[in-house]
Amino acid sequence: MLIKIDTREQLPYSFIIPSEVGTLPIGDYSISGLEHNISIERKTLDDLVGCLTQQRERFERELFRGKALDYFTLVVEGSLSDIQMRKYFSKTPSEAVIQSLLAFSVRYRLPVFFCENRKFGERVTESLLCKFAREIEKQGKALTQQNESHRR
Repeated sequence: MLIKIDTREQLPYSFIIPSEVGTLPIGDYSISGLEHNISIERKTLDDLVGCLTQQRERFERELFRGKALDYFTLVVEGSLSDIQMRKYFSKTPSEAVIQSLLAFSVRYRLPVFFCENRKFGERVTESLLCKFAREIEKQGKALTQQNESHRR
């Protein structure tokens, strides 16, 4: 497995698993060869709030495209309590941020993982990519076994 990091990612995560930089159609992190199946979008709190306010239309277009993938998720470097306590620079009310995230999670089937800090965000991102790759591998083995049993 090789993690693919989008070229536009300004402060890319570091992983234990080997990674490469390349262009992703959507999101910031994926698996080489599975870029059209899985993608993870990473946001700091300030970036997230900006995407929910000034860049909302662009962000929603990305979420809409993400809905076509097998798995698309958002990893936020911060907690819900950080949002509630407005630990971001925008004047946007925390309730508006939280309600937008809840609406997007339903509208776009978007899992949102809140990670206390960047290091935890790295671990969660790497773990999600590994788990997805393992599931694809299991499905492939199951399909192979099913095909073999049909041949007999």
